[in-house]
Amino acid sequence: MEKKDSEYFKEILNKQLAELLSHAGDTVSGMTVPKENFPDPTDRASLEADRNFLLRIRDREGKLIEKIKKALKRIENGSFGICEKCDEEIAFNRMKARPVTTHCITCKTEEEAFEKALGL
Repeated sequence: MEKKDSEYFKEILNKQLAELLSHAGDTVSGMTVPKENFPDPTDRASLEADRNFLLRIRDREGKLIEKIKKALKRIENGSFGICEKCDEEIAFNRMKARPVTTHCITCKTEEEAFEKALGL
């Protein structure tokens, strides 16, 4: 991958990382607010459901943060944009759509077909 392309993806990944980390801070501050007393159990259940949903979203974002950090390390060590399975270059458009990807479209398609066949 050319240096200008690496810099392009590094900038995108750093922006995504900063945005995700700012959301994490918001979640923590929102969870430390004193609990309210709800006279209606339905209101309390609704609040708990909303919090659980938010925590699931933040968990997924946490996993994405780790993928972004690994992608930034791959940029630094020069392995960014190379498929981990077949060692071929990953198409630019695929990298643009999903900069954290580690597999080319062919290998990813095969992996998903295998998972589907196993029922995963």
